[in-house]
Amino acid sequence: MGEILVLAEHRQGVVRDITFEMLGAGRALAASRGAQLTALLLGQGLGELANALSAHADVVEVVEDARLAQFSSDAYQEVLARVIRERTPLVCLIGHTAYGMELAPSLATELGVPLIADATCVELEEGLIRAERPVYGGKVRARVRSKGPAAIVTMQAGAFAAADERATAGQIVHSDALLSGEQTRKRFVGFVEAVLGDVDIAQSDIVVSVGRGIGDPKNLPLVEALARALGGVLSCSRPVVDKKWLPKTRQVGISGKTVSPKLYLAVGISGAFQHLSGIKSSTTIVAVNKDPKAPIFRVADYGIVGDLFTVVPALTERIAKAKSGK
Repeated sequence: MGEILVLAEHRQGVVRDITFEMLGAGRALAASRGAQLTALLLGQGLGELANALSAHADVVEVVEDARLAQFSSDAYQEVLARVIRERTPLVCLIGHTAYGMELAPSLATELGVPLIADATCVELEEGLIRAERPVYGGKVRARVRSKGPAAIVTMQAGAFAAADERATAGQIVHSDALLSGEQTRKRFVGFVEAVLGDVDIAQSDIVVSVGRGIGDPKNLPLVEALARALGGVLSCSRPVVDKKWLPKTRQVGISGKTVSPKLYLAVGISGAFQHLSGIKSSTTIVAVNKDPKAPIFRVADYGIVGDLFTVVPALTERIAKAKSGK
């Protein structure tokens, strides 16, 4: 049997998207081994969050303590280390976020277990954990394997599809924190919200992305009009950011953001593997490129071979007519 353990990440009373993505990946791992999928939820006043998670996991284990009210890697590590030592799960999944990057290396060192960081793919096979992760700034994808027990994997945001709700809610159980004392080495001072860009492309269901094929920044409104017609947002590949035609917040790919929209429309993007790694969780990929041999067509569900300056206006016009009912 065994257990797949997912550390639920939440902030300001909201479960973060990376948690549901990890639960989606965790469910696949659990199914492959007939294992139990457990979401470990640490904090205080967690009733509503536990109910939300119970729709996605077999068990939600809630650990409440005033010393866990705000994220502290020291307190989280003490609880996680005890749980992992006692139960030896097949794998412990943690988000590759600011929280996870602070917590996971120290936790793995304390336990003396392997750590695979920034995974974009993870599987269990004959007691081995196999994963893929970007290296050298995303220029290479490394395939690694780690022999357990209880290896820790931090998972890249947006690389996995979020878990669907279960037919029946999972069990919610409560455990004692059993912290050794006051957590004095670090203390929570305050929460400062990061300044976001003009749009968050990772949260959009429809993303229209433009690449080097646009030729000149004066042509960007052409593709932006298509994005508006679809009700989506405009993003781009790295060359567009390097030329400073769009801000870094709009970049898709390993060195930008990983997106998983319902529709990803790539316009004038050849499809370097760094970019493809950032869109592989998209539900439907449509590509427009005049080069029939462009790598983007290997992953696209639908492809249009043609000049974007002809295709994009035609698409925009047809979509606008369809919306107006004409």
